[in-house]
Amino acid sequence: MCETKGEGHHHQHVAVHRNVMEANDAIATGLRRGFSARGVLVLNLISAPGSGKTALLERTLAQLQPLRVSVLVGDVETERDAERLRRSGVPAAQIVTAGTCHLEAGMVESHLPDVDQPKLDLLFVENVGNLVCPTAYDLGEDAKVVLVSTTEGEDKPLKYPAIFHRAELALVTKADLVPHLDFDREQLLENIQAVHPGMAVLEVSAKTGQGIDLWLDWIRAKVGEKQSLHA
Repeated sequence: MCETKGEGHHHQHVAVHRNVMEANDAIATGLRRGFSARGVLVLNLISAPGSGKTALLERTLAQLQPLRVSVLVGDVETERDAERLRRSGVPAAQIVTAGTCHLEAGMVESHLPDVDQPKLDLLFVENVGNLVCPTAYDLGEDAKVVLVSTTEGEDKPLKYPAIFHRAELALVTKADLVPHLDFDREQLLENIQAVHPGMAVLEVSAKTGQGIDLWLDWIRAKVGEKQSLHA
């Protein structure tokens, strides 16, 4: 919350925030309805900067055929990530937020036509690198996936419990680096379960391919569930 300049200012700020969230949720509800009507699975990927989201997506996109996949990528300033992802032959568009530390449903709605395709199976939304701001914003997704890299330390779930609580799956990225790091793998896994008991966790490496098959299986199962509801 911003610094308060007295009680009136505080209430005004809370009211504005509530209005923003209500407007966001209304758009997200409309998006979700549209995706459900078409049987499109939407995954919202959330992580801190540098967790390897884009590298993991590059590897994932290369192996998801014959599914029809599109990607929206949020970033504060640059177009670089979408350019990287387009090389895999998948429609990808950058949402440049111009300083905002999260994506909002209205941004997804306005950029969706840039990547939409007939008979779309799966839309990835790669959120802005931040473990706090994106957590509260519904984008019409079916599930949030939180990524935490082995280079970030074991305490991330305890420091940022809200996203671990709301996400359906945790991906521990850069698993290939574990032998070279002062990193307590067991402690990270324990911390994730402490915040979200029973949470599904996959340890993956975009570099070596470790765990990628399990991640692809998880995605395909979710796509299958969504399409069976649509049928």
